[in-house]
Amino acid sequence: MEFVIPFVLAGLAVLLAWVAPGLMARQKRFRRAPRAALVAWQAVSVGGILAALAAAPAALPLLLDGDDPIMQAELVVLALVVSTAVLARLLWAGHRVGTRLRRIRSEHRELVDIIATHDRDRVRILQHPTPTAYCIPGRQSRVVLSQGVLDALPEDQLDAVVAHEDAHLRSRHDLLLEFFTVVHEAVPRPLRSDAALFEVRLLVEALADRAAVRRSGELATARALLTLAGSRAPEAALGAGTTAPVRLRLLADGPPPPVLSVTAYAWATLTFTLPLILLVLAWT
Repeated sequence: MEFVIPFVLAGLAVLLAWVAPGLMARQKRFRRAPRAALVAWQAVSVGGILAALAAAPAALPLLLDGDDPIMQAELVVLALVVSTAVLARLLWAGHRVGTRLRRIRSEHRELVDIIATHDRDRVRILQHPTPTAYCIPGRQSRVVLSQGVLDALPEDQLDAVVAHEDAHLRSRHDLLLEFFTVVHEAVPRPLRSDAALFEVRLLVEALADRAAVRRSGELATARALLTLAGSRAPEAALGAGTTAPVRLRLLADGPPPPVLSVTAYAWATLTFTLPLILLVLAWT
């Protein structure tokens, strides 16, 4: 059993990093429960990382008791190489992604502060006719609205847009997306799932829509999204118009059945705890 567990962990890491994201991205019905779905996505990502990093610790007991010390030492070295390589790729991807995003946001924030009109604390108004709304996350966050969106939306719909962007900033959705982007880029390119990253971004936007609905109602939120459907947010920003057509359908579908959330949370619990259980078994 001890001999098998490191290989099981390595296989589990591949399944959670490569196979599971592609399968989960096809389960469109879970978009109706964005919070539970995001928890499941986080658990799968963390579970894959834990499985890869646990391969080396799970192999160490083989050095303590066994009949073939040379073969067991080779297995431990192999597991250590795998775990170290995964950790190194994660650290490098985290440095690269974090540095790039913070640089882009800082430059865009400075530009917006120069060319936009200041309104309230962190709201900036761009003199542009196209309806646009997005936020620049970070310690010096900004909500950016175009004059076009102010002219196009009545007060309740504008409140929905601001509530959407405030939800991004308050809940630090940027950190969640940064985590998934780091994990995405740490995975070798042939194993990456672009559909998975798109799904996570969609779920983050759908979750912010729920905050807009709580403030302004479903009708005002839906009409605001319809107006913003053609807009795009700058790189590293979070925009209300991103994936708006898909999210309009989600609003029309109404609240999700409880079984969706229960299933997502159960899947999250399984994928997060399984690597830890295997590691414990290796040492017992």
